[in-house]
Amino acid sequence: MIPFVDLRAAHAEVADDVLQGFDRVMRDAAFVGGPDVAAFEEEFAAFSGMPHCVGLGNGTDAVEFALRACGLPAGAGVVLPANTFVATAEAVLRAGLRPVLADCDDDFLLLDPESAASAAGPDVAAILPVHLYGQQAPMAAVHEIAARRGLAVVEDGAQSQGSAQEGRPPAELVATSFYPGKNLGAYGEAGAVLTSSPETARAVRLLSSHGSLERYRHETLGFNSRLDTLQAVVLRAKLRRLAAWNEARRAAADRYDKLLSGVEGVRLPRTAPGNLHVWHLYVIRVPERDRVLAGLHAAGVQAQIHYPVPVHLQPAFRRLGYGPGDFPVAEKAAGQILSLPMHPHLTEAQQERVAEVLREVLSGL
Repeated sequence: MIPFVDLRAAHAEVADDVLQGFDRVMRDAAFVGGPDVAAFEEEFAAFSGMPHCVGLGNGTDAVEFALRACGLPAGAGVVLPANTFVATAEAVLRAGLRPVLADCDDDFLLLDPESAASAAGPDVAAILPVHLYGQQAPMAAVHEIAARRGLAVVEDGAQSQGSAQEGRPPAELVATSFYPGKNLGAYGEAGAVLTSSPETARAVRLLSSHGSLERYRHETLGFNSRLDTLQAVVLRAKLRRLAAWNEARRAAADRYDKLLSGVEGVRLPRTAPGNLHVWHLYVIRVPERDRVLAGLHAAGVQAQIHYPVPVHLQPAFRRLGYGPGDFPVAEKAAGQILSLPMHPHLTEAQQERVAEVLREVLSGL
C-alpha cells in the first residue's frame, strides 16, 4: 500500500521533541495558553515573514475571524473561487457575509482575476483568494482589483505554508490551517491568523477568547477557539523541519514530472511564473478520472480528489443561487483532477510504482 500521506513517518522524525514538550507541559500544568503557544506564534510569524500570528482552534475559524476583524458590513459579498474546500465558503457565511464565487484559470486552477473582477459588484467588500495545492494565487492582480474597488483582502493560505511569490504586494491578512495532513500539520485541529496589523491581531485574539484579553473583562462578543498547548508543542517541532520538508516535496514533484512526462492522457500540474510551490498536493488531470482512481485504489495506491464538487454545486450552498455551467473551468476540472500520493517522506520507489500503475490503468481505458 502506498499511502496518500505518511503521518507515521512524520511523527517518527519529531517524536522525541514532541514527547519532551508534552512532558514539559504536563509538569508545568500549562494546558491552556502558556509559553509554548506564545513561542509558536512568534516562530511561525517569523517563518512566514509576518509581524503577528494568533493561534486558533482550526483553520475555518481562522478564515471567519480574519473576515470579522475586517469590520465588513453585514451581508456584504466576499469573492472567492468556486474550486476550494467548502470551509472557505462556510467561514464567509459564519462571519455574516455572502460568498460571491468566481472561476479559476485553466492552467493553474487558481483564482481567475478576470472572473474575480467581474464578480466584484458594488455590494462586494472583500476578496478571498485561495492559495491552492501549494502555490499562491495571482496576488498582484488580486491587489489591483482590491485597490480599484476598495476591497479588503483576506488570503486562505491553508495549503501554502512556506510558499512565496516574486513581485507580489506584502501580505496583510492570511488565514491558515494546521489540519494533520497540511504541510505543517498538528495532531488534531489547529489554525492561525497572520497579519501585518497589531490592531487586527488584537481583534482576532479577542474573538478567539470570549472577547477577553483580561480575565473576566469582555470587550466584545467572542468565541472559544484558542490554539491548544499540546498542539503548539507539535507545531513547534514540525516547524523546525518545514523548510526541509517543503524542499523534499519539491523534489518529489520533480520526480513525478519526469516519471509522467509523455504519458498519454496525463495533464501534469504547472507552477505559475514567479511562484515558489510547496506542493501540498500533486494534482494531475486525466480522462475517465473515476475509473482511473478505482484502478489506482485496486492496486494499493491511495490517490484522492481535491475537490470533486465545486462549492456552487454542493447541496449546502444552493442558497447562493448558482447552477451548473456558471463556472465552466472549475466544473470541467472537478471531473478530471486526481491527487497522487505526496508527502516529504515519499520514496523514489513508491513514486515509480505510482507511475507504473497509472500507466497500466490508463492503457486499459
